[in-house]
Formats: sequence, C-alpha cells, structure tokens
Amino acid sequence: MRLFLQQHPSAGEPPRYLQLTLQPDLFGGWELLRETGQIGGRGQLRREQYPAQPEATAAFEKVRDAHLKRGFQVMFVRGADAPR
Repeated sequence: MRLFLQQHPSAGEPPRYLQLTLQPDLFGGWELLRETGQIGGRGQLRREQYPAQPEATAAFEKVRDAHLKRGFQVMFVRGADAPR
C-alpha cells in the first residue's frame, strides 16, 4: 500500500511531502518505507522492518495520523486494503 501526503507551502518555499509505502519483504516480514522532503528538492528515505503485518500497519497509521495533524493532506492512495 502507498500513501502520498503534501503540506501547503509557506511563503516562498516549495511544498513538503511524505510518501509512505508498506510492503512485504523477501523474508516473510514487512517494510515501512518513509520518504520525506520538499517537492523539487532532495528527499530522505527511512526503512523500518516489522515481523508481522499488524505491527507494520499500526506503524503506518501512526505516522500517517501524526502528519495529518501537522497539516499534511492526502494526495494519493494506492492499495486494495489502504487504511482510511
């Protein structure tokens, strides 16, 4: 599942973004990929490993909710079981 969030830009600054991707890894666990940065600039990628899907989904939702509270807006959601 994939989620793309974007924050309205401040005066004279490009908008910030957050892309969250939750995917199974090759060893039976789950990965949460978190990419952040400014549109048109350099981004930073963080990778977190989880042994089971419920833990990974909970982490995905926690990060998503924290950024929604900070003023980010959902721009794109992909995945049959995408959280709301």
